[in-house]
Amino acid sequence: MTSVPIVVAITLTCLATVVGGIHGVRLSRTTSDFYVAGRQVTPWRNASAIGGEYLSAASFLGIAGLVYASGVAMLWFPVGYTLGYVILAAVVAAPLRRSGAYTLPDFAQLRLESRKLRLLTSVLVVLVGWLYLIPQLQGADIAVATLTGAPGWAGSALVVVVVTINVVAGGMRSVTDLQAVQYWVKFVAISVPAVIMVTIWASSDLGVPTMPELPMQTAATEAYTTYSLLLALCLGTMGLPHVAVRFYTNRDGLAARRTTIPVIGLLGLFYLFPPIYAVLGRAYLPTLPPGAQADQIVLLLPTVIAPGALGQALVVVLSVGAFAAFLSTASGLAIAVTGVVDQDLVKPWLRRVTGDDVDGIFSFRVSAVFAMVVPLMLTVVVGPTGLATTVGLAFAVSASTLCPMLALGVWWRGLTARGAALGMVVGATGSLASAGVTLSHIDLPEPYALLLSQPAAWTVPLAFVTAMLASLATQDRIPRNVLRTMTRLHLPENLSSRTG
Repeated sequence: MTSVPIVVAITLTCLATVVGGIHGVRLSRTTSDFYVAGRQVTPWRNASAIGGEYLSAASFLGIAGLVYASGVAMLWFPVGYTLGYVILAAVVAAPLRRSGAYTLPDFAQLRLESRKLRLLTSVLVVLVGWLYLIPQLQGADIAVATLTGAPGWAGSALVVVVVTINVVAGGMRSVTDLQAVQYWVKFVAISVPAVIMVTIWASSDLGVPTMPELPMQTAATEAYTTYSLLLALCLGTMGLPHVAVRFYTNRDGLAARRTTIPVIGLLGLFYLFPPIYAVLGRAYLPTLPPGAQADQIVLLLPTVIAPGALGQALVVVLSVGAFAAFLSTASGLAIAVTGVVDQDLVKPWLRRVTGDDVDGIFSFRVSAVFAMVVPLMLTVVVGPTGLATTVGLAFAVSASTLCPMLALGVWWRGLTARGAALGMVVGATGSLASAGVTLSHIDLPEPYALLLSQPAAWTVPLAFVTAMLASLATQDRIPRNVLRTMTRLHLPENLSSRTG
């Protein structure tokens, strides 16, 4: 479906993103600007930016495709995505900001005073970030192939180029403003066509379609799937590197907590619309065209429901929203991964090579290129996979590795570096192995296929229990400054500075 207006719309969306990133060069002058936007982002602007980066390819295309293919049982995905922010607000939002760290590895070293644990955390942040970047690039491939007929790899390559330019140019300061705008672009792009198409459907003689049902399963299997999915989505949000880093951009801990309240509202408002596309798809496209997949249903519907100029116009609007989703989420992930790669890999390497201090902005830009090239290659290797499936696995890995370190580190003074490390290693071993098997499309008999496709139900408890038992066994290794650090995490900044 080649269309000049669609190509123009995608091109303009990418150019606007690049222009915004270049504009950020004038705003970003210090390392703090590149990493955390100078810690001057207001709660409402940060909430819009979080909505912009969190509503990814899986939100814009994947949820509608899942509900279309598998029925209302898949509505647990948007519920879990939104609920994750409620838990994040209650558990770690304010303490993370009060820590004063730039990245999750910074927090790990501050709280547990271990350079080795910092390095392990860095590796896991990069892996989770890359795993979450894959579905954004896959979504771009699907959109480009569906809308223009161009080779799928062109979409992922386009996103990588645009995001790299944007991050290299202005860092977190410019990305924040772009993501705040992109939330509203995505909301308008998904809501306006939905309202128009529902209006057309209401005036037609088509009744309410019958949604598909999952194959008959035992009650135990269905309960396991739901529990595992919700556990991954609710706790995985806490450890997503591009989500956590946003709370470092607030002015103080109170602003960080206030940021999460509008975020929940913005996410809930957006998630009203993807299920509408699934229902419309069942009414107008009960059978997909040959070669099509469920993730394409959002982009296929307009020309079926409203043939002619109106349908083409709606496709143009949706294409802008889809690319805003790919670019904003990929930008947030790129910033988070780049910060970790820069601090713990590139900058130390450049120091060893040059034997002197290196320019922080230069090393940040080198890291940004590396952070985006690797997931592009991984996307080619993985091949087509359901967007929501890949995103769900990224959440499971995050919930099994970074979440235990964060939650226990913030609330339990008995956590030790060795305990946190063992917990993360155990959680990573189970969740990453499961993700690898699932993404490799290896056929396994039940119940092994179920346990590996939905690993959070067993990997998350295993990681938490391991971290706690190992810490209890190494209480002689509790960090020396734990009381001072815990005070810093939990007291308001003005009181913490006085007691410090």
